[in-house]
Amino acid sequence: MATIPAAEKIRGAFSAMKGDFNYTSPMQAPRVTKIVVSTGVGASIDKKRRELVVDRVTRFTGQMPSPRSAKKSIATFKLRKGDTVGYQVTLRGNRMRSFLDKLINIVLPRVRDFRGIKPASIDEMGNITIGIKEHTVFPETADEDIKDIFGVAITIGTTAKNKKEAEAFLRHIGIPLQS
Repeated sequence: MATIPAAEKIRGAFSAMKGDFNYTSPMQAPRVTKIVVSTGVGASIDKKRRELVVDRVTRFTGQMPSPRSAKKSIATFKLRKGDTVGYQVTLRGNRMRSFLDKLINIVLPRVRDFRGIKPASIDEMGNITIGIKEHTVFPETADEDIKDIFGVAITIGTTAKNKKEAEAFLRHIGIPLQS
């Protein structure tokens, strides 16, 4: 099995961060626990578009997404409780590491007018959420259906204890954060 560069950086977080955060054990260093990829499709789209979204998300994550339903009815949006309004995939293990490597090295550089991710995207629990407006930046998606573009939200969950530790860890593994 080939080594994944992002996985090597995650393993080396202890040696790189032990001086700044006074780690005494490698188990104290933060690590990535999961990556959640989600997309909203709205309640009023047709079956063909839903199938397209499921197919595209399956292609670039390598895993079938699960549908997410509306928690309550909203008459203004013609939304009923239980209608499918989005899809979500939770990646762990090797799929997570290969997706993270692809995100850092291929997808983010392909985003139009990309200037880095704002550190404000990191929450107080050490997780970061990245919004991508066009799914076409993923290399697995075909560009022939340019009219059916949707956005995705990617949440990277870490074991960092606070925002400062998470920011240092994410910079170490190669997430392009703004200065």
